[in-house]
Amino acid sequence: MPIDLTETLVIGISATALFDLSEADKIFKQKNETDPDTAIDEYRTYMLEHENEPLEDGTAMPLVRSLLNLNSHKNPKDNAPIVEVVVISRNSPETGFRVLNEIRRRKLPITRSAFTAGEESSIYLDAFYVDLFLTTNEQDAQEVIDSQVCASALVKKPPKSSDRLNEDQVRFAFDADAVLFSEDSEIINQTDGLEEFWRSENENQDIPLQEGPYANLLKKLSKVQERLPGRIEYSPVKLAIMTARNSPAEMRVIKTLRSWNVYIDQAFFLGGLEKSRFLKAFKPHIFFDDQDSHLDPASGEVPSAKVLYPSNSLLNKIMQDKACKTESTKIKNQNFNQ
Repeated sequence: MPIDLTETLVIGISATALFDLSEADKIFKQKNETDPDTAIDEYRTYMLEHENEPLEDGTAMPLVRSLLNLNSHKNPKDNAPIVEVVVISRNSPETGFRVLNEIRRRKLPITRSAFTAGEESSIYLDAFYVDLFLTTNEQDAQEVIDSQVCASALVKKPPKSSDRLNEDQVRFAFDADAVLFSEDSEIINQTDGLEEFWRSENENQDIPLQEGPYANLLKKLSKVQERLPGRIEYSPVKLAIMTARNSPAEMRVIKTLRSWNVYIDQAFFLGGLEKSRFLKAFKPHIFFDDQDSHLDPASGEVPSAKVLYPSNSLLNKIMQDKACKTESTKIKNQNFNQ
């Protein structure tokens, strides 16, 4: 009888998000620029020669370890695991051997994997019941976001901080607009300004925000909380929102979560204060945001991942246009000062 994972939180993860394969990736990219015909062969040779050498943690390793620990809380009468982690990699089975070797060396309870030898890996997410896909490959992350199969993010480099995170809990931190919620409100902010954004959010506070790319993941995490023993307030799964919103735009967020029947442990309405200061204190196992201006300082402190906009996103076009205008102004100023 096939195994049913519909009630299980399933994390799909690339080999490069789980382990630090930056040296091998660097070798491939450098060779691919100078001699594409031999790049794969050189990468293969490197992986085979080093397949018995230990790998360092990738950005998502603290999250994976802590999530897998949740299965220790599973009710013996419950057949489905609370969490399942699946490695979905563009490596071939041969070069992926090093990844499997490291999983065994660490005795990680990861038993399912797929190695696609360079071909698109994201097409297998639905077959694996994946709720969240973490990758270092921007093309893969974009394809998943565009397909709306599940939540997906492009992980940043591992944080510089050497603080070990508490593995008895799993702490998630989410941005609000264009992540948990749709981009509609942020479009108002970007096009009409902050005052109009505040007015609109206050006026519409009783109308739930539309779901964003991470809404289903948040709801699944809420169900995981319900499967764990004890009151939800004491759950080992902790959920937080870190948003630039502040009063009078905060009420709509809380009322929307109530309409979704989702319990959030902590919410920070920061009104322009730097998120990294609060993330450093909250110590999430991963932080999701859509803007590099928040992620770049945060990723030095905590594991962080970028939520890409859909390719047809209006907000994406607005942000790209703004970036182009900023760069153009910067160049003009440089030329003027020369």
